[in-house]
Amino acid sequence: MAPETAPETAEAPAAAPTENQQVLALLHKLFGADSFTDVSEPYGLLTATTTREKIHGIIAGLQQDEELKFHFLTTLCGIHYPDQLNRELGVIYHLHSLVHNIRLRLKIFFPIADPVVPTLSDLYSAANWLERETYDFYGVIFSGHPNLIRILNVEDMDYHPMRKQYPVEDGTREDKTDLFFGR
Repeated sequence: MAPETAPETAEAPAAAPTENQQVLALLHKLFGADSFTDVSEPYGLLTATTTREKIHGIIAGLQQDEELKFHFLTTLCGIHYPDQLNRELGVIYHLHSLVHNIRLRLKIFFPIADPVVPTLSDLYSAANWLERETYDFYGVIFSGHPNLIRILNVEDMDYHPMRKQYPVEDGTREDKTDLFFGR
């Protein structure tokens, strides 16, 4: 008798386009088509941009929706695009429906002069630490957060190190020439 061979394992396929279109149609039905811009599907991941005024209501609705069941906040993080006028800072939210294995990425952008967005810590416990990290590194202030203090850097630090406002390398260094580093 020949030994059984294990079936070949393959990578899980990205979300089917029809699945993403169904989710997008439901998002439009629940929140209105005008709530979302820049809709795309990089690598099969449904991605949309909304506003900071709408983000809390949208994510709360997705969490409570019995059809989609986005009960898991995978991550949220800050981003800084210094060349985008009045959209320099942003926050990206990754949601996951474990029941349906559907992922969704939502983005918001806002001026660096007004870095205030609503907290999600009232919806997802994981948001507590993720928002503190985003505050620490990018200076995004999450209104309503229960304990918005630095999480990785020292409290008396007066800048946010992940903002792209500092040169990557020290231009005055003399011990480092391009000849040695292939540049």
